Order: sequence, then C-alpha cells, then structure tokens
Amino acid sequence: MSSFANPSAWAWLIQFFIIAVALLLANLVRCNVPVFRRSLLPSALLAGVIILCLKPIGLFANLVDKQAMEIITYHMLGLGFIAMALKNKKIKSATSTVKVVETGAVTASTYILQGLAGLLVTVPLFLCWKGNDFFYAAGLLLPMGYGQGPGQALNFGVTFASWAEGQGLVFHGADFGLSIAAMGFIVGSLVGVIYMNVLRRRGQLKIKGKSMVERYTLADYESEGEIPHSESIDKMSVQVCLVLLVYTMVFFLMYGIQQLDLGQFGVKTIKPLVWGFNFLWGTLLGVLVRWIIGHLRKRNIMQREYINNYSLDRIAGTCFDVMIVAGTAAIDFNNLRGLWLPLVLVCAVGAVVSFFFVLRCCRKLYPDYVYEGFFSMFGMLTGTASNGMILLREIDPCFETPAANNLVLQTIPALAFGFPVLLLMGFAPQSLTNTLITVGIMVVALLLFCLFIFRRTKDKKATISADENKKQ
Repeated sequence: MSSFANPSAWAWLIQFFIIAVALLLANLVRCNVPVFRRSLLPSALLAGVIILCLKPIGLFANLVDKQAMEIITYHMLGLGFIAMALKNKKIKSATSTVKVVETGAVTASTYILQGLAGLLVTVPLFLCWKGNDFFYAAGLLLPMGYGQGPGQALNFGVTFASWAEGQGLVFHGADFGLSIAAMGFIVGSLVGVIYMNVLRRRGQLKIKGKSMVERYTLADYESEGEIPHSESIDKMSVQVCLVLLVYTMVFFLMYGIQQLDLGQFGVKTIKPLVWGFNFLWGTLLGVLVRWIIGHLRKRNIMQREYINNYSLDRIAGTCFDVMIVAGTAAIDFNNLRGLWLPLVLVCAVGAVVSFFFVLRCCRKLYPDYVYEGFFSMFGMLTGTASNGMILLREIDPCFETPAANNLVLQTIPALAFGFPVLLLMGFAPQSLTNTLITVGIMVVALLLFCLFIFRRTKDKKATISADENKKQ
C-alpha cells in the first residue's frame, strides 16, 4: 500500500499549487500596482514571470519541475480549444458570415507573414553563424509563439529540436518557442496600450459606451431547455466530462494515426506533427460532438441541452490561464545562451510586420470599427484571444461593435485556411533546402490571401447614397 506521506504522491499537485499561488499573487500585484494595471499585461503572464524570478532561489528551484510545466502547457492547450469548440455558436447574418471568413483569412495570412519574417531573420543568421548551436528553421516558431501562444510554441519547439539534433545541431526549441510566446504577450499588451494612448491624444479614438460593466442576461448563463445546475450530477461536472470525453477521442485518434502506414512522406512530415496537433484534433472533434448533440436534440432523442456556453467559457479561460503560467515557468534561461540575438531580432521584426499588416487589413475590412477590429486582432495575433478581448474592452467595453463576434467565430475559418500551411511545419525543418522551398510557398500563399483580403468590394452605403441622389 502506497503512503500518501511520500512526496511522489504529491508531485503533480505541487506544480498546480505553485501555479495557483503565483496566479493569485500576480492578480493581487496587477490590481494594486498602477504600472501593471495600466500595462494590461495578463495576470497569468505576471504569474509566470514571478515563478521565473523565484526559480533560481534555493528550495524553490527544486520544486518547479520544467518537464511537468511543459506537459501541463501541452494538455491545457488541447483542453482549452476543446472547450471553445463545444460551445454553441451562432452567426446572425450572411454579412456576418463573410466578415468571419475574412477575419479567418487575416489570421491565417498573419501567421504566414510572421513565419516569413522569422525565416528571413534566422536563415541568414544560420548561414553566418559560427558553431552548431542554432537552427535555420527557428524563425517558423514566431507564428507559433505570437499567433498560437505557449502551447503551440512548445509543441513545435520540441519537434524542431529533434530535427536539429538529427542534423547534428544543438537547438533548445522549447525554450526558444516559449520565450517568443512570452515576448508576444508583452508586445501585444504594451504596444497595444501605447498605440491606444497615441490615438486618444490625437482624438482619433472614441470609447463605445460609458461603463466597463458587462451587460449579462440570464441567456448568457443558461439557455432554454438546459439540464438543472445541480441534480444527480452538477452541470459543471457535465461540461468537464464532455471536454475530457473529446480529449479521450483526440488521444485515440492521434494514436491511431501514429500506427498507420503513411509512406516516406508521412513518416517524415505528418507523423512528427500528429501529437503537436492536439489542439487541432480537439477543435475538429469538439465541433463534431457539438453537431451530434445538436442533431440528437432536433430529433428529440436527447430531451435536454447538456452544453452550457458560460461554463465552457470558464473552463477554457482557466485552461488558458494555467497554460500561460506553466509555459512561461517552463523557460530555462540557461538554454538560451547564445540565442539572445536571434530571439530579439525575430520578436522585433515579428512585432513590426504584425502591427502594420493587421492595421492595414482592418482599415480595409472594418471601415466602421477600424480600431476595435485592430486591437482585438493584434492582441490575439501576438498573444491569445484573451489579450485581444482585454484590449478591445478598453475602447468597446460592452462589445457594441462586431469585433468581439468576429474574433470568437473566426477560429474555424482560420484553421481551414491555415491547415495546409501548418503541414509545412513538418516539411521545412528537414533541411535548409526544404526551408527555402517553404519560403517560396509561403510567399505565394501570402499573395493569394492578400488578393482575397484586399479585393474590390461594392460599398453598400455608397450605392444607397448614390441611388437616393438619383431619385432626388
């Protein structure tokens, strides 16, 4: 019989204890220190930084388990995406559908642009670099860190490190990717706040609404026909079980793909990425389970509604907060020795191109709410969707513009647009030649996206005004 006094019985819980205490402490600091409050930095990022600062200190250094933090980051990513995918989402009109698709195209094209920017830094550096402690494809971790966050940065960082090792190179991909993700949060928050204040001083920014209080109705917490909050099983327990059920399906799907005979291409390109795509499989299977439940409801086979959007939002939010803390805490600065120059250059170039490209896209696609669209998208494309929402709420606290709706619903179109590009993540690191081919493919893909985003469209308002003038 095992003893509960044995430290090994508490090992994993201790990691969550550390994350929980750090989150509470960070939230306390952010609420009471004006500098941090004005910066809009997420409390989760501050919590991760607190752990990073304490890691070198005596006993604490032995408590924080790097591998455990990486595993927590990996699973929180998958669980968070599943919770988002299970939610019942509704698009109000055909016009909204077009905007959602266009927003997904902006997301995917920004990923491509970030990947190109990263490679244009790391490939020349590799060719000029002395020694074998750098990897030419490292720049492709920029869209994973900026665009996807710590979970994907870690997944692909580990994959890239294994490819580098197979070529006789030393590359600490996990730390490099997680550092990019941490820098992304800082860029999204600080650059966003600075630009917001510049626009305010110029008088170009109008705040929507007068209150920061969100206007919730009963429908936000519970829709008609849902199961009771607490009966034989608590409603939150049902939501957790649904998320875990889908994640179980994800595991068996990934395991099954791993056992398939996919030929030489599959062994080199697809299989190494299968386990890194847990968020993608989770999203697809989550949508499938949501569709099945909806279909059963329509046929009256299932009498009650088991999905609760509010609870799933809380699950997703918790998963992403824990993911950010664990991902930041997993960084080991000792592994970044000699990588500071490429890290700073990649992050700086990525911030500049993301800022101007997203701003240009928003001016074209959202003429009635340019800045609401920009801050929500820029925050998401350098941090997470939560960063985008935080910035958006500063100027549109009651979500009166469609910016928030676009941000939430664009996930599926973005995945559809970006999936072929994600396959390049397994192709590029195989050799320098493959990386250069990837650059060419990404340039073509970016041009195609730009043709779609910046295509000429009829201005309905201008057409209506012209018709009225003719009648007069």
